[in-house]
Amino acid sequence: MSKVYVFLADGFEEIEGLTVVDVLRRAGVETVTVSVTGRTQIRGSHGIMVGADCLFEETDTEDADMLVLPGGMPGTLNLQAHEGLEKLLLKFDSGKKYLAAICAAPIILSGLGMLKGRKACAYPSFEDQLDCAEVLKVPVVSDGHITTGRGMGAAIPFALRLAEILCGKEKSEEVGASIVYNV
Repeated sequence: MSKVYVFLADGFEEIEGLTVVDVLRRAGVETVTVSVTGRTQIRGSHGIMVGADCLFEETDTEDADMLVLPGGMPGTLNLQAHEGLEKLLLKFDSGKKYLAAICAAPIILSGLGMLKGRKACAYPSFEDQLDCAEVLKVPVVSDGHITTGRGMGAAIPFALRLAEILCGKEKSEEVGASIVYNV
């Protein structure tokens, strides 16, 4: 079974973080939410309180197949400022392990040089901060081991793409049909 860690910071976009968790769990992927704040209770960008499964400093990600960064403000900036997360992202990138970011969060990967030479997407007001080969105006882009999503409205196709990467197209389509997405 695949294992995914979704990182949460105060100000994360609730739909982007929780849609990934929901869809991947429906696909049978072990999906763990990780707080980078030092406490399990996280306040989303719209004031919704979410309880993370664990704290960053108590989490061993050696068994992870993918790391996911939801967007939102100031959540993206809070994730970007976490030194431990930065080191972890760099380690995953160097090992060509799956990374995914949506909305504003692709700027974190871009800032670490991970999007150079790749196609990517991000929330429109952050597109100019992407240092990549080509910015696409589509819901989701996978280029190599990195997947980026455009924003909250793209949360379902983004999550289904991650399910496809980890579980195959058939399983992703099965989950999509079960949630009445594009049916």
